[in-house]
Amino acid sequence: MGLGGIYEGWGQLVTVTIMAVALGMDAFSLGVGIGMKGIRLLHVLQLSLLIAFFHVLMPLLGLFTGSYVGHLLGQVTTYAAGGLLVLLGGHMVFNSFRQEEGSSRQMDHRSVWGMLLISLSVSVDSFSVGVSLGMFVNSIILTVLAFGLCGGMMSITGLLLGRRVSRGLGDYGEALGGAILLAFGLLFIF
Repeated sequence: MGLGGIYEGWGQLVTVTIMAVALGMDAFSLGVGIGMKGIRLLHVLQLSLLIAFFHVLMPLLGLFTGSYVGHLLGQVTTYAAGGLLVLLGGHMVFNSFRQEEGSSRQMDHRSVWGMLLISLSVSVDSFSVGVSLGMFVNSIILTVLAFGLCGGMMSITGLLLGRRVSRGLGDYGEALGGAILLAFGLLFIF
């Protein structure tokens, strides 16, 4: 492997890590909101493990879809991946500033269905990012493990921190994650 291959490998590692953290911000912000309502440590562990699982499953499905689409579209894939990230990032930023009634933030986090729906809701955007990354990433295992690890750790952090801080931090965390994805999308396009 030449110097260019090493540089490309590190570049992909940095990109995947930053995107994993950006996607984990949604789990973090949700965790802060739930933690503010009060949560037992057993539920912190259960919910975080479910979020980590879905943060592995959803991007894995997205990576396979993106790889297939990448072979079909050829050279256009970079622009398609960038456009998808711009849309997803913009959507996350927009959602962080609007108040939602009856959303996943209002679900009962103690029930099995509530935990499943909350975990899935914060992991759906990982599918879209997985599609984008599937068009150019080489290491699928590293990518999905980074997403799962960041999603799980950031949800634990958010849940525990939410027990101690104000609710406003959660919205800013989701906005920051959306801004990071938006920036990466623009980098892909330009």
